[in-house]
Amino acid sequence: MPLESMQDLYVEELRDIYNAEQQIIAALPKMAEGASNPELRAAFEEHLEVTRQQVSRLETIFEDLDKKPTGKKCKGMEGLIEEGQEMLKEGRDPDVLDAALIGAAQRVEHYEIAAYGTVRNFARQLGLERHVDLLQQTLDEEGETDKRLTSLAESGVNDQALTGRGRDD
Repeated sequence: MPLESMQDLYVEELRDIYNAEQQIIAALPKMAEGASNPELRAAFEEHLEVTRQQVSRLETIFEDLDKKPTGKKCKGMEGLIEEGQEMLKEGRDPDVLDAALIGAAQRVEHYEIAAYGTVRNFARQLGLERHVDLLQQTLDEEGETDKRLTSLAESGVNDQALTGRGRDD
């Protein structure tokens, strides 16, 4: 799609985010399955439901714009998820794998925070206040997820990976 206007750029960036969210929906169950820490597993499972709601918000925005959400592949998210999948294959120690999964998930969250902040600003500049509100809601959720992951890392997951507490060997 040629980018000839701010509206074109807005739609193209929304399509990129929509594809990113679809990739996340496919990856989160694998991450949850790979997590040995019950709180981390629950965080991934809960974020899957939140992500589905975020996709629904994006679909509402596309309906408002009378545009289709498909047609763009988010290569950035593809790379981040691929790195996370590699960790799942390589991780042997469950505590270390949990710490690695938190790191991978936070990279995804930071990518999303940047992307949603950008499109929210585009929506504001285009005078699409309903979209601003929907995108801000998602941006807030992504920030909360990042904080939750940080809290999990700081409240013991990383310590367990470092010291081996909780292992039976």
